This record gives sequence, C-alpha cells and structure tokens, in this order.
Amino acid sequence: MTSRPEPDVTVTVIVFNDAERLPRAVASLRRQTHANIEIVISDDHSTDETPQVARALAAEDDRITYVRLPENSGGCSAPRNRALDIARAPYVMFLDSDDELPPHSVESLLAAHHERDIDFAMGAVERVRTDTGRVSTWMPHLVAERRTVDGIDAEPRLLFEHLSTSKMYRKDFLDRHALRFPEGIHYEDQLFSAQAYCLARSFTIVPEPVYRWYIAPYVAAADASISNQRHRLANVRDRVHVQRLIDAFLTDSGHASIREDKDYKFLKHDFRMYAGDLPFRDDAWLAGFAEIMDPYLATLSPAAYARLPRAERVVIQLVRDGRFADVRLAARGLGQGVAPRETVTDADGRIYWGDRVPDTEDGRAALDLTDQRVDSRPFPSALFRHEILSVERGPGANVDLSVRTYDPGLRLPVGPRVASIAVAPARRRLTVRFRLDPVRPGVFEGRVRLDLAAAPLPLQGFDGTRHPILILEEQGLRNTGLLLAPLTFPPLTTRAPHHQLTVEPEGRGPGRLQIHWSPTGATARLIQPAARRLAVPKLRKAAELIASALR
Repeated sequence: MTSRPEPDVTVTVIVFNDAERLPRAVASLRRQTHANIEIVISDDHSTDETPQVARALAAEDDRITYVRLPENSGGCSAPRNRALDIARAPYVMFLDSDDELPPHSVESLLAAHHERDIDFAMGAVERVRTDTGRVSTWMPHLVAERRTVDGIDAEPRLLFEHLSTSKMYRKDFLDRHALRFPEGIHYEDQLFSAQAYCLARSFTIVPEPVYRWYIAPYVAAADASISNQRHRLANVRDRVHVQRLIDAFLTDSGHASIREDKDYKFLKHDFRMYAGDLPFRDDAWLAGFAEIMDPYLATLSPAAYARLPRAERVVIQLVRDGRFADVRLAARGLGQGVAPRETVTDADGRIYWGDRVPDTEDGRAALDLTDQRVDSRPFPSALFRHEILSVERGPGANVDLSVRTYDPGLRLPVGPRVASIAVAPARRRLTVRFRLDPVRPGVFEGRVRLDLAAAPLPLQGFDGTRHPILILEEQGLRNTGLLLAPLTFPPLTTRAPHHQLTVEPEGRGPGRLQIHWSPTGATARLIQPAARRLAVPKLRKAAELIASALR
C-alpha cells in the first residue's frame, strides 16, 4: 500500500450543520487546477447529516480527511485551529462550507509564493448574491493591481480586506508567531487578519478571483450568518470587543502608526453596516446600541472621523447625543442625497442638521451642514426629502399616495408646485403629475393616484422590482429624489394585464416605496421563459412578435 504524497497546500473546509452545501464546497476543491492538495473537512460537531456526507466524500477521494470536534464551539475559530494542527502541507487556506474556490485559486496563490519569499498571498473575492445571482468583487480597488507589499505600514488601507479566506499562508509563518484564530469570540477573521498583516514581512496581491463568497442578505434571522445578525446587540458587543483587541495588538506590536487607518476602517465599514439598519430600530434597541458603541467611538482618532462623508458623521453624532428619533431620520439618507426634514441657523450663519443648534463642540463640528449649501446648491442637485404619509388601495390597479416634501433650504418659491412621480418597469416610464401645496415654510403636501395598469411593459412582460422617484421642476431644471415609504404598512396586492403587482415598503436601507411585477398566465408559463432563452436578437424579435399575437 502506497502512502499519500506530501501535499503542496492544505485547504480546510469548516462546516456546521450544512450537509446540503458541503458537497459543493468540496467539489470546488476537487476541481482545482493544482491537484496536489490536502482537503481537511473540520466539523464543529454537526447534528444533521453532515458527518455521513463528509465521510462519504472522504471515501471517494483519498486527499480528503474528516475531523469532528467533540463538542460544538459556536464559531469558526476552533474548527479552523483543529485543522491547522493536523495540516501536512507547507501552505494553508480556509474555505467555509457555504462558499467555493474558483478552479485556479490554489494555482494562482501558490505561484505567487513560488515567485517571491512572502508570508501570504491574497486575491480577489467574488461576491454572489443568492437572491439575484449578481456577481461583484469585494473591495475591488484593493486587489485590482498585482503587487508585493513590504508590510502593512506601506498600505494600511488593506485593513479593509479582513477576510482570512482570501489568502494562502505559509504554515511556518503561522506557527512561528503562534498565530491561530481566537476562540470563544465572533469576528475572529478581523483579529486574525490584522495580526497577520502586522506580522508579515511581505505579502503578494493577485487580481485573479480566488474565493467565491455566497451572500444571502435577506434570510430569516434564525438562519443568518454571524455577520448578518446585526439585529442582536450581542453581535454589536462582539464586534466592538474584537476592535479593542485589534487596537491593543497594534500598540503591542509597534503598529500604532496605522491606528487612524484602522479607526477609519471601523467607522466606514463596521459602523456603517449597522447604520443602514438604524431606521428600523426602536428606541430601546438604539439605547442599547449607543451604550455599547459610545465608549468605543470616543477612543477613535478625530482624523478618522474627518475622512467620513458628512452624512455618516451626522448619524454617528446623533447616536452619541442620544437623539434616537433623529438617528432614524438621518440614517434613511445615508449615501442617497436625502435632506433632513429641517435645519437651523445660529447667530453666525452656520447651518446645522435638525431643529436645534448643538450644545457641544463635537456636536457642532459633526452636524454643521454649512458646506453642504442646502440653501444655494444648483437646483438639479438641491437637497429635498420626499416622504409618503399614507398608501391606500384605489379602484382597479390604482394606488393613492399622500406625499410630503421637505425643503430645508427653502429653495422652492412659496405657492403650489407641480411635481411628478415616475416609475419605469421597462424602457419607458409611467409618469404622473400632481400638485404640492405649501403647508408651512419649507413643507409641501399633495395627493397622487398611480394607475399601475398604465405602466408600459415590454411584450414579454416584466418580472422585477422598481422604486418610484419624485421629480420637481423649476425654470426648466429637474430635480430627482427618492420616495421614502412609511417604514411599515401592509403590502398591497393588485392585478394588471398578465401580471400581479405588490406595493410595499422596501424594508431596508432608506426604506423606499417599491413595486414588484410578477408575470401570470401565458406570460409566465411560455413567453418569459422563451425570452430568457433567446439571446440572438432576431430570435428575440420573433418571440416578441409571438407575444404580441398571443395578446
């Protein structure tokens, strides 16, 4: 009996109760163009069919070893560390059971190690949305160029790429520094990666995709991954705890000089992940969030805050000031160019977010909107806020909306204004004009009826979601803005020709009004599937003619 050859790379697949997706992950390793690898399936004491599936996979391929922890650790660290203890190869990689490695991953990263004496190599990460199939690159600006970096001090912005799974490490580098994943805490990748960055003499970046990360952003809370459990205050506490550990390591390892970059990464990435959810949190949750966040936010570099966009600094300051109703309002505008409902001007002419002049120096610095020119921007980029006060079902496929527009910069002349709501499920828009009447200075209200059956659809129908926008016109210029829905209202369903429609709040981010078209009848059974299969323009045109004849 011959013994197995010494593998070039050990790839660890960690798994817990994921019998369904584990074969896909392992199959991606068996398809690697560099075949001399060891595959260690490290099971965190699964209670489903995972052990049977893993043993069957190991029986099919002698490169696969299956290990099972004696009890569940509740995280990713222990199963990864167990696999590191038994890894036989000089290089190691990590894979989660719900993800995959593209076919050339091992080959590309191993080649980088053979070219230079480096401690690890890293590559691009493909993010695949499980709900839409959309593929994007994680942090593309960081991995666009092939290069070798001589220590993290040369490029501290790389701290944003904190995934351990996008990298191939020299095992003797990990062993020499006793670098293992911290057990008993979540967000272990962030601490492990920060330590690896700081300890590495050099590392190489390759632009080729080396990891395929499947993202399920809207799964049920009970099934969400740790990073998607942002609704739990324990999740917030874990993230802040890891940041404090990273801060201590930076100081102890002589890397305090990159603290500003690390703080900026926390504000721009970690805090920002929670900020988009804040409109949907109640006061009790926000109070708990602030209790955890505020002490840590106070330790961060002022220079890191200064690098943030103004809208993000506003939300952070409102959290720190305990203005939770205002937090919800401000967070709905993040990255969207949505104005506050109102502003206030002090004796020196400085303009501030909200209805009061802040009473602290930090508050005045963060909430000062003077440089945003809310009162003097060109009309197409002027800042307004459009909110739906009520959504009601009308006759047929009609939906009646009551709309309020806030004009905090007092840009609109006093008197009735003509506005339009537009939605485009296809190339042509449905546009409905209506009147906004002044209620008080800077506030206008109006009612509009949308006949969704009148929306122009392609002959093959439309299956998708669109968000209506509100358009204002002034002296031949147009200003287009989001239409914010009430955060909760019962979904309204109605029918239009060959389609069922659902009108509902977006439920995330700014909380826009959204309309979903779903084909029915022959359009759903025959025409849409045929249109998706036809990529040749002449055939697509033929399908459209057939669809027209069927109608």
